[in-house]
Amino acid sequence: MKIMTLASVAFMCAFASSALAEEAKQNFKLVNRTGYTISEIYVSPGKADEWASDILGKDNLDEGQTFNISFNRANKTCIWDLKVVYADDDSNAVWHDINLCQISKVTIKYNRTSEVTSASFD
Repeated sequence: MKIMTLASVAFMCAFASSALAEEAKQNFKLVNRTGYTISEIYVSPGKADEWASDILGKDNLDEGQTFNISFNRANKTCIWDLKVVYADDDSNAVWHDINLCQISKVTIKYNRTSEVTSASFD
């Protein structure tokens, strides 16, 4: 009987742990490989009418740095938009409909020849 109870408790703990992990799936790392400093980062639910607040605040994300972006565990939305603003001239780059439940890292790069900022999603 004790073995059955312990097995049941272990199963319930494993299930609860996986449920908590599910809720935090939107967390991701943003890696700056642009060669420039980023002064603002915005992450808003996909198709939102307005951007949420700048999550960098007064900080900057320099070339080569990584910024960890975390979400409230209660948030279940998977599709998000991302916007970064460069410190030097206030130009920006935007990506729409990123499924943050399926990725854990976004690396952004800037091509000086084409003047285009691109992103890879891992």
